[in-house]
Amino acid sequence: MTEQRPLDGITVVSLEHAIAAPFCTRQLADLGARVIKVERPGTGDFARGYDERVRGLASHFVWTNRSKESLTLDLKQDEAGAILDALLADADVLVQNLAPGAAARMGLSFEALHARFPRLIVCDISGYGEGGPYEKKKAYDLLIQSEGGFLSVTGGPGEEQMAKAGCSIADISAGMYAYSGILSALLLRGKTGQGSRIDVSMLESLVEWMGYPMYYAFDGAPPPPRAGAAHSTIYPYGPFPTGGGGTVMLGLQNEREWAAFCDKVLLSPSLATDERFSANFKRSANRELLRQIIVERFAPLDVEAVIQRLEDAQIASARVNDMQGVWDHPQLKARDRWREVDSPAGPLPSLLPPARNAAFTPRMDGVPALGQHSQGILDQLGYSVEAINSLRERGVI
Repeated sequence: MTEQRPLDGITVVSLEHAIAAPFCTRQLADLGARVIKVERPGTGDFARGYDERVRGLASHFVWTNRSKESLTLDLKQDEAGAILDALLADADVLVQNLAPGAAARMGLSFEALHARFPRLIVCDISGYGEGGPYEKKKAYDLLIQSEGGFLSVTGGPGEEQMAKAGCSIADISAGMYAYSGILSALLLRGKTGQGSRIDVSMLESLVEWMGYPMYYAFDGAPPPPRAGAAHSTIYPYGPFPTGGGGTVMLGLQNEREWAAFCDKVLLSPSLATDERFSANFKRSANRELLRQIIVERFAPLDVEAVIQRLEDAQIASARVNDMQGVWDHPQLKARDRWREVDSPAGPLPSLLPPARNAAFTPRMDGVPALGQHSQGILDQLGYSVEAINSLRERGVI
């Protein structure tokens, strides 16, 4: 019996660049969808040029573009529009994150497409969504982190110590909601027979993730303070130095764990009932004093010894890994989470999708070179070799 993936037979056409849309469509490809990535001739997705850290390829591009087909099209030329139309006639999903209004100007709004392709699902990803005063405002990940309030609660105390996330969380959140929105639209089409439109805003995606600090600051209450890598309202919860220059991350969630921490980790059981620290709000208010005590008790111990005490006390803890530590993480290796995928630079390691389903194996095909699949796609559409060569000579593909 041939193994089936959930999206086998689904075709996605994507006018995509950077991160949000490519991250969405790569996950659709993981589930078996055929993803045709439309790129500019000559330059392609501008994320291809972000850096050369992966054997000459860009780190962002390698991460978000495996298992796709690259088709180059100059959409300003009429012949390219005819090719795109032919693709959409047989496609299930169109994804685009072009500049605000660009898709509509090319006749690719949901309203225009739905009249011709009623089963087509259209997913539009933008910074601020359709309508409103910010509709046409340029949006990049860091700017959305700022507008969405993320920077206001991230980093250390003081305005000069605010910090962005170390990865593109606004793009990632939008890509995730686009991905799940498309899956729900496919389910809906199975019931109605009709395609639908999905409007994904990076701002709204990130603001959804800001629910805790927003409600903490509800009705004009003070927001949670920026606390670096520590938790802003629970203590002790964050990084602590150990002997030998190491750092351990630990987290306490309740009074039972606090008592165990005092007894088995700090070896000071009486500290658990000290009035300065006998409830979380007191520990948080007196965190500088408590931190000094913890640092003093950890000073004679290396990271391994502290972690062993925390394990014995059943206190949650973690090592502070750098990127090499993550590549080498023993849990990922033990669970066999790495595969190799092809690329223009040769085989590269790639992490399996996090949601493991025992019924099928995720698709893990190569990262495409620019225009790698143009000839094959056009051949499937009925173009002759001569016609394809002519399109290439005239810069249409």
